[in-house]
Amino acid sequence: MEFTPKDKGPLPGFKYGEDGYKEGGHNIGVNNETGEIHVEINGLTTPQSPEATRICKEDLNEVVTSFLQDKTVLERGLFDKENTLPEELTQLRMGKIVRERYPELSDTDQEAIRQHAIAAMNITQQAKLALAQADAEGGGTAQGSTALLDGVRKFVNVRDLDIDLIDRINPFDAAYAVLAKAMDEKSLRQVQASIAAKKVSIPRDEAVELTASARTFKQERGRLPDINSADAWEKRMAEGMAAFMRYKAQELAAKQSETNNG
Repeated sequence: MEFTPKDKGPLPGFKYGEDGYKEGGHNIGVNNETGEIHVEINGLTTPQSPEATRICKEDLNEVVTSFLQDKTVLERGLFDKENTLPEELTQLRMGKIVRERYPELSDTDQEAIRQHAIAAMNITQQAKLALAQADAEGGGTAQGSTALLDGVRKFVNVRDLDIDLIDRINPFDAAYAVLAKAMDEKSLRQVQASIAAKKVSIPRDEAVELTASARTFKQERGRLPDINSADAWEKRMAEGMAAFMRYKAQELAAKQSETNNG
């Protein structure tokens, strides 16, 4: 897939339906020669360097594969859905994977790669879900090479697509739907409870990431996240800040103890 910010304009070689490209519309283009699909996303970060641009065009599958093979991502995304915010996966875990794979790139390029990888994964999964729902309702689905395009249209045409919306989608929703059909509800809940029991506290590296997100939140909103907020992601950032402060206090106490004992 090709992703560009909203209203950047049509891409060469892509067709946008009978009415063509429309500024402000839900534009979805298809390149009949390559089979690629062009989707516009509000707020999408554009890669700045040639290398980041290349990665967004050629290496997203490798980034997504690293994400899907991460044990923590799998456990929390599939079996701890009730206690895991999608942003913890799409922003924190994917962000960490991208930074570790491409430490030489700028923050902007790393964020661009993260967004493109999450967009590719979530839009593809939601397109498959849209097709499955249409099929279940008796609407039928397209076959072959047009199936994904029809699914993308079903998903995109009913909403203004933006990166915040994409970040709020659990990448494992589609996989969970398949798994739920294969397992009875009792078995699913037993697995979920087992995974959730392992979450005793927020790990230090995650607390660091949440604190960084909280700093960005403060820059944008003029205040720190509220731990009593009704917004689940804001609350999680506040919890991460609190955990980070506890870790720092413990480290300071440990250093003080070493000094005293020395």
